[in-house]
Amino acid sequence: MNNTAEELPPLSVQDFRIYNRGAEKMDYFHGFLRRSWNILWDAATSGQRPSNMTVRQFIAEGLQFADHLETHHGIEETYIFPYLAKKMPEFRTGRGRHAAELLRQHREIHHGLEELREYLARCSQGEEDLDLRVLRGKLEGWKEVLWTHLDQEVKTLGAENMRRYWTKEEMMRIPM
Repeated sequence: MNNTAEELPPLSVQDFRIYNRGAEKMDYFHGFLRRSWNILWDAATSGQRPSNMTVRQFIAEGLQFADHLETHHGIEETYIFPYLAKKMPEFRTGRGRHAAELLRQHREIHHGLEELREYLARCSQGEEDLDLRVLRGKLEGWKEVLWTHLDQEVKTLGAENMRRYWTKEEMMRIPM
């Protein structure tokens, strides 16, 4: 298939499911990331960690969030994005501004993620006391790009976009 501006006929319910499969799976995983982010963000902005979590559990939640996001992006960049890049410019690699926007977002997210992880690791090891104001500072700089990315990635994998590039048969072979 090709990427043209021509109007495509409506999808049947079954075809929509085939073409939207990747978006649904991605949104499912992104839901876990959003939940963990919200736990951290809500505490950082309210100045109170959740009453049902000890400091140790809260720090572990943050470190687990960092691990999950890093693993998720690693799988995407190693297996999913290269496959999709065969037909979709949204997933093509390149240097600097020539990289696809979703990949540039990954790099920006990882810069903030590393600062968060390093801070939480120091807190976990007792080198620093957890300060929710400091945590907020570690989250603020990449909040917008993270949330934009989570939404944009799902939209890009949505049925209306995917059918511009892939046949139904090809969709069944995409490694997601």
